[in-house]
Amino acid sequence: MFSDESETVQAGPEALAINGLDEFTHAEYSSALKIFQEIQERFPFSSYSLMAELKSADCHYYLGHYTEAITAYEDFAKNHPTNEATPYIYFQIGMCHFRKVDTIDRDPGSATDAETAFEKLIRLYPTSPYTEEAKARIKDCRDFLAGHELYVARFYMKTEKVEQSITRLEYLLDNYPDSSVAPQAQELLAQLQAGTPPKGKWRDWIPEIGLPDWSIFGDFGRISPDQPSSSK
Repeated sequence: MFSDESETVQAGPEALAINGLDEFTHAEYSSALKIFQEIQERFPFSSYSLMAELKSADCHYYLGHYTEAITAYEDFAKNHPTNEATPYIYFQIGMCHFRKVDTIDRDPGSATDAETAFEKLIRLYPTSPYTEEAKARIKDCRDFLAGHELYVARFYMKTEKVEQSITRLEYLLDNYPDSSVAPQAQELLAQLQAGTPPKGKWRDWIPEIGLPDWSIFGDFGRISPDQPSSSK
């Protein structure tokens, strides 16, 4: 792999690109990021600069720098609106938000942002290779958001704020009728409206819901070094 700094300074854009992709392929994302950034800084008008711009965003994503990655992907989409990688860019923006989703008792904003991003991809590129997974991610985002609403409703129930709890449950059922927690919400709503709230420990009321383990997808969505991505 590429590690000699003196060679990096002297290398041309093609050599840097080869070494950057090699680092990226071997999951050395920090090293790859430095090389791709150098290509952009030293050779902004070379044929490798566009590739380096996209791969820099990918490096941020795989390093878990999701805020930086979102900015980089959005800049790429803005600067190169007709690039063939644009569907991938929109998918990755959604994935950045998706990876930022926390537990159901936290701010659900990232799940909402992820759903919005995936819906934009499907709307603009309905036949892209990323559409089917985007649909699956949307379903999980909506399940997560429904779970958050159920969590809040149960919190209100615990604190004896029945009207607020009923309002959240009605909102859940109106907006997420097909979610996995909808049957629980319907049952709880009926009990509250009947004046017979369930008895139990607080921990028993917390829905066990979170985002799924998507590790089975492995490198899904990653652009390989051989895949063209430099056309505008």
